[in-house]
Amino acid sequence: MSEHKPGLSYAAAGVDIDAAHQAMKGVAALVRSTATSDTLSELGSFGGLYRVPRDARQPVLVASTDGVGTKLKVAFTSGRHGTVGEDLVNHCVNDILVQGAKPLFFLDYVGVGKLEPGVVEALVEGVARGCRENGCALLGGETAEMPDMYSPGEYDLAGTIVGLVEEDRLLDGRAIRPGDALIGLASTGLHTNGYSLARRIVFERMGLGMDDAFPEEDGTVADVLLRVHKSYLRSLYPLIEAGRIRGLAHITGGGLTDNVPRILPEGVDARFDLGSWTVPPLFRVLQREGGVERDEMFRAFNMGVGMVAVVAKDDADAVVRDLRAAGEQAWIAGEIVPGEGKVVLSDNGATG
Repeated sequence: MSEHKPGLSYAAAGVDIDAAHQAMKGVAALVRSTATSDTLSELGSFGGLYRVPRDARQPVLVASTDGVGTKLKVAFTSGRHGTVGEDLVNHCVNDILVQGAKPLFFLDYVGVGKLEPGVVEALVEGVARGCRENGCALLGGETAEMPDMYSPGEYDLAGTIVGLVEEDRLLDGRAIRPGDALIGLASTGLHTNGYSLARRIVFERMGLGMDDAFPEEDGTVADVLLRVHKSYLRSLYPLIEAGRIRGLAHITGGGLTDNVPRILPEGVDARFDLGSWTVPPLFRVLQREGGVERDEMFRAFNMGVGMVAVVAKDDADAVVRDLRAAGEQAWIAGEIVPGEGKVVLSDNGATG
């Protein structure tokens, strides 16, 4: 006779539907806090509903999807989950801002091996905070519990943003000309790129722990590595509306070297004066302790520049003043010159 075996359930297989429902109750208020006048659906619908703003004249929708990358490893190890959601939103906002778009709504995705009390709520709280600060609705998302897909205590976090730009305000780089000025806007740190290299340097080469002081910086390793990816929407969008921006490049993976060429028209280069800004201590420490070559640093990291704006030369000083008045650290970082569509780093030794 065969041995009687008890019946299986989803919970026994590692997926707790009741826990998922409880987690969603905890985030419902966060989602509602991001609703705008054009939000038409509630959390729990199969699809999110959003009205195209009625005052749009020639609306072009701009969409982007991204994740937080291995910065999540820092969140796992430190147990600090409240800011990576904000990183995600701000990164996506910047990605569509460079085409002139203002965000409308956001959708998030959280994949976990096992739902841990409070973790999903902390993640969504960060996403909701980012949405509120950028004026976009958290329209919905997905939380998936998948045993054996993730190690204990780990998760993945990704999101999709949709924004709108009037067709005659679309930024595509075609207005960029030789002689235009390059304006640098300071980053807050690594933002969300370069963490695979940074973690190897900090934790393996330097042997530091999360609670250790980061050399030459104000804060612990966790403080410095989890600094929130900055959104540039509030400071740059008024300049976009006024027609004063000819091009924008979000400096993410690939750094200045790979991102700025994405917006250059044929026949020009972007020449940066490396003496125009002081590279923050974080990057100098990583370069020194990791023995990283200069060109590799400028491809792996943002080197203190989170966004680059291209503006008319005769408006550059005024744009810098306006950006500083809006709270940005901004400066003239170089110029557009005849060339072949690449970045030229003019080195006077200021980067060490």
